[in-house]
Amino acid sequence: MRLAVLFILATIVTTCNADCHILQEGQIYILRPQSGATGHQLEGLDCLSWRLAVETNNLQNWDTVPMSCEEYVGHYMLGKQYRHDYESVADATIKYAKSLKLAGDDKDIWIFDVDETVLTNIPYYARSDVLFGALPYNKTSFNEWIAEGKLPAVPGALRLYKTLLRLGFKIFFLTGVEEEYRKARVANLKAVGYHTWEKLILREDADKGLTALAYKSKRRTELVNAGYRILGNSGDQWSLCEVAVLERAIK
Repeated sequence: MRLAVLFILATIVTTCNADCHILQEGQIYILRPQSGATGHQLEGLDCLSWRLAVETNNLQNWDTVPMSCEEYVGHYMLGKQYRHDYESVADATIKYAKSLKLAGDDKDIWIFDVDETVLTNIPYYARSDVLFGALPYNKTSFNEWIAEGKLPAVPGALRLYKTLLRLGFKIFFLTGVEEEYRKARVANLKAVGYHTWEKLILREDADKGLTALAYKSKRRTELVNAGYRILGNSGDQWSLCEVAVLERAIK
């Protein structure tokens, strides 16, 4: 599981320091980013540029956050900007959902990813043996954390979820976590407010070895073939942007 989950919400914060002055008309303003989302001082552009490259999927197949950016990532994830970014995305998504007209045949569905979409692993990422992804991913320790079932809900996602239920959408959860953790996952979702869904899809033995893109695209295709119409797909990975599946879903 890559920690690209940390960066699906993009906000570049730029400020002008004391050296800035009023320039004559026609000149280019020199913008000098000085801080991260919570005002943490940065030495340069490296972490901002790296984050932008990840969010736009221009930087692919990376495994860890640069150690020099660990503190920047931590300040963003633990600071108010991350929450504000998520609320902004939730507002835009709710507006889109309300613009749709459902057929009323229980075939109009909304798919949610789980980790870093409806639940957050921030308490895990903040641990000294994780360092917000600056240390190599440890599947054993991550699964132990999942088994505890203590992931908090993401407030913006919970608000979106409740709105979709009121609008009449059928909710599907699609997670890359293995089937053996179903009990913990169900208990965790219900404990933080996600009480109703049509189906919770977890990775089965036949899915082992598949990338997130291949696995989740496969499961969405199965839903489309079963007659469902995917009108919304919320997640934190580029794997949710499988164009072919969505094109078939909206026909």
